[in-house]
Amino acid sequence: MTEDLRKESVEAMWRAYLATQGETPETTAKFWESWHFCDNEKDANELVLLVRQGQKRGTASLLWSYEHEGERLPCMGDHVVITDWSGEAQCVIRITDIAVVPFQDVSAEFARTEGEGDCSLAHWRRVHWECFTRYMHEIGREPEEEMPVICQTFEVVYGGL
Repeated sequence: MTEDLRKESVEAMWRAYLATQGETPETTAKFWESWHFCDNEKDANELVLLVRQGQKRGTASLLWSYEHEGERLPCMGDHVVITDWSGEAQCVIRITDIAVVPFQDVSAEFARTEGEGDCSLAHWRRVHWECFTRYMHEIGREPEEEMPVICQTFEVVYGGL
C-alpha cells in the first residue's frame, strides 16, 4: 500500500468518526493523530485486533521517547486513529486516563487493562522491558527500573468490531 493510500484511509476514518459527532475536520476542536502499536508488524497487527475485539483498553510508552523525539505528550481526551502495521486505519480511540509512573510501579490492574498475553503483570513487564530496551538502545541509553512510563487507558469511539 502506498503512503498516499494509507493517509487517505486514516483521514477517511477520522472524517467518518467526526460525522457521527456532527463535526467536520474544519469545525472540530478535537486533537488527533494516527499511529500503530509496537515496533514490529506481528505485534502491531495483533494488538490492534485486541483493541477492536474489546480486550485491549490501555497502552504504555516511555516518557523519555517523547522527550528524545521532541513530541507532544498525550493528553486526556486526545483521539488516535489506530492503524495496522501497513498504515490501514482500523479504529478511533479516545484517551480516558493518563498516569506517568516508574516502570517498576506499573500496576497489575493496568497490565490487565492493556489486555496482552495472559494479562498478567509478569507478562506486561517482560514484553515491555524487551520493547523499551530496544528503543533505549536506539537512542544510546540503558533501560532502568525507574524509567517513567506513560500509562494510557482509552475507549474505542469508532470502528470496533
